[in-house]
Amino acid sequence: MTRLYIDTNIIIDLLAKRQPFYQSAADLFSIADQREVKLSVSSLTFANTNYILSKHKSRIQTKEILRKFKILVRVIKLDAKIVELALNDSDFSDFEDALQYFTALENKQDILITRNLKDFKNAKLPVMTAEEYLTSILKK
Repeated sequence: MTRLYIDTNIIIDLLAKRQPFYQSAADLFSIADQREVKLSVSSLTFANTNYILSKHKSRIQTKEILRKFKILVRVIKLDAKIVELALNDSDFSDFEDALQYFTALENKQDILITRNLKDFKNAKLPVMTAEEYLTSILKK
């Protein structure tokens, strides 16, 4: 089963129903619900998503959304080694992207799904948008 590491921007697209990105995020989670792929995120994603959602929803609503969301994904660790790798990698201009990338890499994810392809151009694992991934599986 393919292991997809989902970047925070895709999660926010889904949970905040951000247009025009919501549908591809929802489709991605739909195929996971059908047990065709495994979706993983880091604990950092929960912190970042909480921060963004809480600007538009109450604290109680935000936590309820995140509780329901947690059922859909596997939360993988972001540890000291990953922080060290991110701090010492000069290919990333965005530290959060480096943390996400090394979390995916160290946890042996097959593909990183993001809308921010430009910041992952030197990645050692495939990086795709949700749309690109969905198109690739339709071709199979």
